[in-house]
Amino acid sequence: MAYFNILILFCAFAAGLALDTQGVQAKPAARVLALGDSITAGYGLSASESLPSRLEAALREGGHAVEVINGGVSGDTTAGGLARLDWMLADHPDLVIVELGGNDGLRGLDPKESYANLDKILTKLDEAKIKVLLTGMLAPPNLGAEYGREFDAIFPELARRHGCLLYPFILDGVAAKPELNQSDGIHPNAKGVEVIVGRLAPYVERVLGG
Repeated sequence: MAYFNILILFCAFAAGLALDTQGVQAKPAARVLALGDSITAGYGLSASESLPSRLEAALREGGHAVEVINGGVSGDTTAGGLARLDWMLADHPDLVIVELGGNDGLRGLDPKESYANLDKILTKLDEAKIKVLLTGMLAPPNLGAEYGREFDAIFPELARRHGCLLYPFILDGVAAKPELNQSDGIHPNAKGVEVIVGRLAPYVERVLGG
């Protein structure tokens, strides 16, 4: 009889453990949309080496159940990102990383237009109650100091306006370092992506946990 009772208790414990495990497995992963340009898209890299892929791996290694969606389009501007935002939101992300503006700067577009486009993107995300991480960009130095001041101010001003976290410069630690960039000197190589991920991931974790 004692053996029978022990067997019943063991089976009940095992069943409860199975239910708990199923509950953990059933927990939905947070969906992170990386809305960006070629830096996000992974220009010149394999899909597994891209920023979204490596960021997802780093976050999972850190204990976060996440899926990072690659919403990068090479050559995209802030206007392009705004134009496709509604379509991208069909994935129902919990967090959007906005990585746009680099091509605006390379083309010398009016910073006021870039500001307005990003402002509309962030407003839509605010209205949808989606968490945001805004990544900044710096203007190319050849466009002059006045343009640089106006362009560089876009990102901190928008972060203040919308109350979102700002990662000040997406290429921090990578820009102007040949060993971390592809031959064009603009796009990070696989090693450069790892540097970006190492610095960006803690910001993503802060927003996910907030």
